[in-house]
Amino acid sequence: MCKLFRVMGIPALATVATPSAAWAEGLPQLDSGHYPSQVIWLAISFLILYVLMWRVALPRISRVLEERQDRIEGNLERAETIKREAEITADAYEKAAADARAKAQAVIAKMRDKLAADAASRHTALAAQLTHQVAEAEGRILAAKQEALANLRGLAVDVAASAAQRLTGETVDSRVVGRLVDKILKERE
Repeated sequence: MCKLFRVMGIPALATVATPSAAWAEGLPQLDSGHYPSQVIWLAISFLILYVLMWRVALPRISRVLEERQDRIEGNLERAETIKREAEITADAYEKAAADARAKAQAVIAKMRDKLAADAASRHTALAAQLTHQVAEAEGRILAAKQEALANLRGLAVDVAASAAQRLTGETVDSRVVGRLVDKILKERE
């Protein structure tokens, strides 16, 4: 086999394939004569590493894992507590907001009723005032109409007497003209 590796041009594998050649080349771990001492040192190293792991490294690792687990559980408990507090606060906020909305609606309804009552009273007062003013205006209009009719009668009598005098050339009695004007005015009413 060594010849095969040498023929292929791989001299390192050729020396590894033969244990005595390996010892000669400086690789004692491949010499079968050294196997028992290597196995003993392997067992000693394994026992030392096992004891170190068992007494030093693994307790530290388990302590770190326990601390981590405790921290995680503490954080979860704290998160659950905060969540409950947040829910209580949210419920209190919703209740306060609902109460505030209800109070605001009550205040709005009260103000709306007050303003409606105020507007109704003002409307009633204004209607009464306008009715009074209309009645006064109608009285003044009636008085003015009667005064105008009274003046109209006198004016009509004067105009009729003057027109009759111009047409006929004779003077007409104002009492006769007054009766005729009264008759015509009665017919028109």
